Amino acid sequence: MKDQTGFLTDKRVVVLGGSSGIGLATAIAAAQEGADVTIVSSNQQRIDKALEQLPEASKGLAINLTDEKQVQELFSKIGAFDHLVYTAGESLALKTVEEVSLQDAKSFFDLRYWGAFTAVKYGSPNINAGGSITLTGGICSSRPGKGWSIASSVCSAMEGFTRAMAIELAPLRVNLVSPGVIRTNLWSDMTDADRDGMYETIANSLPLKRVGEAEDIAQTYLYLIKQPFSTGQVIIADGGHVLV
Repeated sequence: MKDQTGFLTDKRVVVLGGSSGIGLATAIAAAQEGADVTIVSSNQQRIDKALEQLPEASKGLAINLTDEKQVQELFSKIGAFDHLVYTAGESLALKTVEEVSLQDAKSFFDLRYWGAFTAVKYGSPNINAGGSITLTGGICSSRPGKGWSIASSVCSAMEGFTRAMAIELAPLRVNLVSPGVIRTNLWSDMTDADRDGMYETIANSLPLKRVGEAEDIAQTYLYLIKQPFSTGQVIIADGGHVLV
């Protein structure tokens, strides 16, 4: 239910990748603070299911976020809004450099990096004064494991892009959330046993003794949307992973 007296009352928030996982959790959290939410992803069926968890006035649009023309048309259709959140990403496949093909390595950047780049390019001119852009990286930029070469590269690129955009688009605020391992469908390509084993191993290694939930990370996006004096920042939410 929308909070009619919340911080984001009457603010328009657009979440790209908002039909599941962290994106949906962020859309729900923003709506609870009064925002008018639009979620965007490539799958209309997932969008329809996600809208069942959002206020009735929320909108959902299905486009290919790796198609520049579709992204340009999306923001022409949306018009003016206040806050852009980019969480879109496909399931992770952890492979060593020896195992991954160059084409697969390049394609991993299409949605996570170039999709964000295009969204910022066409979305930023529509953002109202006092608005923000919040992008997504990950702690593997600084703490990669075996098989994380591509994911670490993308996350590092996203951090550099965020800082550059904070300068280029100023006074528009541009920040990035860097999550640790979170229990979402990001890991859907793994077997149940491998996924559960990974969660257990990581949870046991963390100071907080659990992996994160999408709702945990949504609060970080909400903080950056609401924090009026932060830009070019990378906020880590990882249960203490970078400490151990």
